[in-house]
Amino acid sequence: MKKKSTEIICFTNNKGGSGKSTVCANLGYELSLLGKKVLLIDGDMQMNLTLSYFNEDDVLKMASGGKSLYEAVVGKRDLRDFAVPTPYENLYLVPSSSLLSQIEFQLFTMMQREFVLKKCLASLKESGEYDYILIDAPPTLGNWVINILCASDHVIMPVEASPWGLFGLANMFDFLESIKELNATELLGVLITKVDERKNYYRQTKEVLSEYEDIPVFETVIHVDSAVEWAEDNSVPVSVYKKSTRSAKEFKQLASEIV
Repeated sequence: MKKKSTEIICFTNNKGGSGKSTVCANLGYELSLLGKKVLLIDGDMQMNLTLSYFNEDDVLKMASGGKSLYEAVVGKRDLRDFAVPTPYENLYLVPSSSLLSQIEFQLFTMMQREFVLKKCLASLKESGEYDYILIDAPPTLGNWVINILCASDHVIMPVEASPWGLFGLANMFDFLESIKELNATELLGVLITKVDERKNYYRQTKEVLSEYEDIPVFETVIHVDSAVEWAEDNSVPVSVYKKSTRSAKEFKQLASEIV
């Protein structure tokens, strides 16, 4: 029997507020509904991805219990030992910790520091245990994000349709290009988020992105939807909170587009 392959996708943008954690959390859930086994990895010290599935008390317990991503990376441990089940079938998560604020210093002292996370994921990827591993990266461009990119097969870049949403986009593309000698990570696509069609920013965002040659853009866009905030406040995916909402349908469409 042929062993299934695992695709590792990270979500990154050096501009904060682009919706990385929201997209990662909801896409993971929708992929699991399609029968895919998914591992979410919270690579941001703000712990928003972890909070998308667990209440604050549980998140703090996990963060202080020695089973967070920080401990795995610093100890160069197999991430299989750090995955916890979410309340949903086929969906697991490696929680974050505020200790990730120290990760840049820790990486600086390590040999081959760009590949520490990749080595922590090596056996999981080789085993094919998961169909998808989704990594939420912090809004920075340091060694930790390089680690995440080097561990990933593909990148999804959420871009907010707002006056500042495109700020630094060229730097982000240059950054991705600069690490290709370390790892052939491919841009799966730019995802336009927080769309409000009553304003011109969506049109402007599409026009700017069209000026970049060979930059793929997802057909799916994610509109502004208050249901997303309510879902996050309740630590559930938006489809669980209210599957009839516009954003729930859009995340489902995005999962289908990726698959």
